[in-house]
Parts: sequence; structure tokens; C-alpha cells
Amino acid sequence: MDINKAFRSKIHRKIIAFFHENQASIDTPRGVATWIGEDRAKVKSGLEDLVGLKILVAHRASSITGYSYTRDEKFILKIAKLLEKPS
Repeated sequence: MDINKAFRSKIHRKIIAFFHENQASIDTPRGVATWIGEDRAKVKSGLEDLVGLKILVAHRASSITGYSYTRDEKFILKIAKLLEKPS
């Protein structure tokens, strides 16, 4: 998946927007699914796609994975511009 395709996907875009608006948060698939109102399995898959694109960072522990937003400021600015465009 490339970044432009991610922004055309409703669920990926909702996840990206959530983390862009809450840049200090670390959350689980269950938590993100609750916040954005989507199915947890789809959210988990979307989170992993976004880790692959380096938009999110996975913090893996033995029983749970938390996800956080990139800290790359140039990338965050690019994401902000992509979020401004209609999907």
C-alpha cells in the first residue's frame, strides 16, 4: 500500500486523522476502534498497514500492541496537507 492509497481508504484516513489530532497518544486497536467508530479487526489491519508506511509506530509487548504517531516533522506536515484534501 502506498500513502496516497491509504488516504483514499476511509478507515485508514480516519485512523490517520485520529493520530494527527492526538499526536501524543499511544492506543490499542480496541481503543482506536472505539474512538473512530469502526470494527476492531479492520482497525487492527489498518494500523499495521500504517506502521508499514511509517505513519505509525508499533509498540509491541508480550500481550498487547500500542500504536503512536510518527515523530518525523516533515512527514507530519505532508500528512497534514493530505488530510486537507477531500477524500
